Amino acid sequence: MNRNNLKYIAAEDAVSVVKTGDRVFIHGSAATPVNLVQQLLNRYDELKRVEIVSISTFGNIDFGDPKYKESFYINSLFVSANTRSAVNSAQGDYVPVFLSEIPRLFRENYLPIDVAIIHVSPPDQHGYCSLGTSVDIAMAAVASAKKIVAQVNPQMPRVHGNGFIHVSKIDKMVWRDEPLFQVDYAKDITPAIEQVGKNVAALIEDGATLQLGIGAIPDLVLRNLSNHKNLGIHTEMFSDGVLPLIKSGVINNSMKVVKKGIVVTSFIAGTQNLYDFVNDNPLVNSLEIDFVNDTDVIRKNDKATSINSAIEIDITGQVCADSIGTYQYSGIGGQMDFIRGASLSKGGKPIIALPSTTSKGISRIVSTLKNGAGVVTTRGHIHWVVTEYGSVNLFGKNLEQRALALINLAHPNHREELERQFHQRFKS
Repeated sequence: MNRNNLKYIAAEDAVSVVKTGDRVFIHGSAATPVNLVQQLLNRYDELKRVEIVSISTFGNIDFGDPKYKESFYINSLFVSANTRSAVNSAQGDYVPVFLSEIPRLFRENYLPIDVAIIHVSPPDQHGYCSLGTSVDIAMAAVASAKKIVAQVNPQMPRVHGNGFIHVSKIDKMVWRDEPLFQVDYAKDITPAIEQVGKNVAALIEDGATLQLGIGAIPDLVLRNLSNHKNLGIHTEMFSDGVLPLIKSGVINNSMKVVKKGIVVTSFIAGTQNLYDFVNDNPLVNSLEIDFVNDTDVIRKNDKATSINSAIEIDITGQVCADSIGTYQYSGIGGQMDFIRGASLSKGGKPIIALPSTTSKGISRIVSTLKNGAGVVTTRGHIHWVVTEYGSVNLFGKNLEQRALALINLAHPNHREELERQFHQRFKS
């Protein structure tokens, strides 16, 4: 479709469709339309009680600026760095929800959307724009929103799958040619995380279908899989670490049941190399999150292997992955979707992988979670736990057995104190 046949307007004019009291969806992750969001926030002196909903948003946006207090309320579905201060103040809050169920919030009017602000590729010859790097919950938001404002960017990849919207459905369009936000987890690598990656990789079998969470650990796991065979990808998030294994043939998706031969994902975040790879690549399908993260879909692939991380885990197997005490750090996300899906898969392995201590040397394996900490994965759902000191499967173990096994995965500097607390709890 010829760009000259389309009507593009200025960003400040496009966001004028937002009215006081509206609920506004913001496209997330690498697809965050930063310019449109900033133009919306610039209207703070004329708007009141505008509720913003989103999962992770990237970019230099200060949602927590006190001047927005009366104008914008951040009702986050997954907290990120630029929403964290607002969510942990009177300017916002967090909705605990499985990633797979967020589309229901929009479609069934738990959170009806007045305006969806999205970031798309230019329309193809048939007039269809791609939601690009983030189909996830965005497709449901687009489908249910009363108004749609789109930032159209020639640098947004056109990703195969079901994340397409016709220009006739878009109310306001803004042309903006700019690179996407890039994420490189290599800067977070430590010797402990390197060893965690090796320990997780040792648990992965040939023919496994992998789900990988966000961060340095998943990428390091992938670096240690070069001698594996016939791996597949069915994951909510797709990042750079997968590319060398696809190019070498280690990942060929040949053993999958769901979308055999295809990489299945729901959102994509990484470097420009990744965005170039997924552009118009039929090997990669980006699909809606209520399909990708559906437990019944995940379990259909044999040897479904889920790799996620945590903030802390107590000695009975309760996993806190979303908060530091009462401070909301991130969200439930898709961890439980995949933990449960992998545990029900034939030969599946749900894995929680974490370094034994924080960067400040505080133990991540604790006798009890911090006061107010959220439990994302319950001790009834936990299976494999991995640190740099080894791995253990807690499935079928009683509380004492779990405690002893997890203490052996803790940093040696903390084991004596954990053993004291173990004896106080179980032997006194």
